[in-house]
Amino acid sequence: MSSSALRENGGQRADLVEMQLDALYQVSQVLSRSADLHEILSDVLHVLHEAADMQRGMVSLLDPSSGELMVGAAHTGHREQLEKVRYRPGEGVVGAILKEGDTLVIRRIADEPRFLDRLRLYVPELPFIGVPIQVGDEAPIGVLAAQPAADDGLLTERARFLEMVANLLAQTVRRAWDLEKERQALTDERDRLRREVRSGYHLDNVVGHSREMRRVFEQVRQVAKWHTTVLIRGETGTGKELIANAIHYNSSRANGPFIKLNCAALPDNLLESELFGHEKGAFTGAVAQRKGRFEQADGGTIFLDEIGEISQAFQAKLLRVLQEGEFERVGGTRTLKVDVRVVAATNRNLEDEVEQGEFREDLYYRLNVMPIFLPALRKRTEDIPDLARFLVGKLARAQGRPLDITDGAIRTLMRHDWPGNVRELENCLERAAIMSETGSIDLDAIQLTGLEEKLPSARKAVAPPPETDLDDPELDERERVIAALEQAGWVQAKAARLLGMTPRQIAYRIQTLKIRVKQF
Repeated sequence: MSSSALRENGGQRADLVEMQLDALYQVSQVLSRSADLHEILSDVLHVLHEAADMQRGMVSLLDPSSGELMVGAAHTGHREQLEKVRYRPGEGVVGAILKEGDTLVIRRIADEPRFLDRLRLYVPELPFIGVPIQVGDEAPIGVLAAQPAADDGLLTERARFLEMVANLLAQTVRRAWDLEKERQALTDERDRLRREVRSGYHLDNVVGHSREMRRVFEQVRQVAKWHTTVLIRGETGTGKELIANAIHYNSSRANGPFIKLNCAALPDNLLESELFGHEKGAFTGAVAQRKGRFEQADGGTIFLDEIGEISQAFQAKLLRVLQEGEFERVGGTRTLKVDVRVVAATNRNLEDEVEQGEFREDLYYRLNVMPIFLPALRKRTEDIPDLARFLVGKLARAQGRPLDITDGAIRTLMRHDWPGNVRELENCLERAAIMSETGSIDLDAIQLTGLEEKLPSARKAVAPPPETDLDDPELDERERVIAALEQAGWVQAKAARLLGMTPRQIAYRIQTLKIRVKQF
């Protein structure tokens, strides 16, 4: 080669290096942006076309599920068309690059028998350069290919440049895949938790077979089909929140948010901010805009517990949301609309409060579209055995040990009025479980909870039988135990003290002597 040709070739190489350095800088800027992977790949191919004279670029990425190459992006190609094109490892020029993991430079693509041209993208008379996309020594995860505008004798330099771009892309693709895996794992975990929560609030998991509870279950099944407002009535501790959960998770809104708020826990000014949100600077401490519970519940359900505790001033503001589905944040002027199902609960007699003027009549009727009344536990004592066993199972999981409850303990539980309803029963059983070293909740454990003093048996005894001398030698053991039980109002713990026994000992004698215990 003549000296002039060498100088010319050297000048071309210098120009190419300068052009490629500028292109690499632009590629690095593209990779630093926060964008989805397809957008990044498309922008990189655009830089190659405009700034590096590498035209008709294409990126094919490995599909981990099938092991095939799918076209992720192509300059001037339509995405819908690209998604249909796939290459198996070893198939065609692109498949060969993936399988062998080597750069391939072809001076004239029309002369390559393996060239398939499925994209109808390349010019047959021009060169073709394809490089593997891989991280370090790992197996290739894709292929980057492009066509120089002409065979200018610098194809080797262009191939090295394309390898550098492929190395940069490899890190980006791997990072994007890792993020997608994490995102998918979080989505799967969210869906799993939703299914778990939904199954946990299925009506089959709400304990109760009494006539009163069967009626409640039927009402929940019916009302869950619609978006109507529900007012759950009942004494404290009857399970109003549990029923609210069942309504939401058995409805068409189950995949939407379920937002809860106890209205009795906050004064009016904080309650308004909690429910409706506030704008930045609306009041002292409002350092940023904040969404309220109604906005958070958009598309789902909001549960307003203790609704009877809100003031008359706030009742008017709540009425507007229930009627129109719209409100303004505190300190704001923009009207917001939401699609929220309202489930409210109260233990108060709202009818009396309406009559006394303490609760707005229009709000009462807006809330009381579908009332559900939960019975007190004392009115469904037949549910106590199943409830007790269910709650003991729940405690066993919480304490991480096996727990069981004896029939004698259950009979004692059934004699209590339970003014605190299911919540009181659960607290009682938790105390009994703590006091049980063996894991068996028996009469001894129940006695240690202090429940014995609350039992109504002594109060219900109208005419107690005359006391029998328990030391009378004429009495056999069975008669002595029965006499002690009668004097103790058939409370076994008291009878045990009269006989100088432990509750466990007298329970054993009752069983072996076949004494039929009276229930009150």
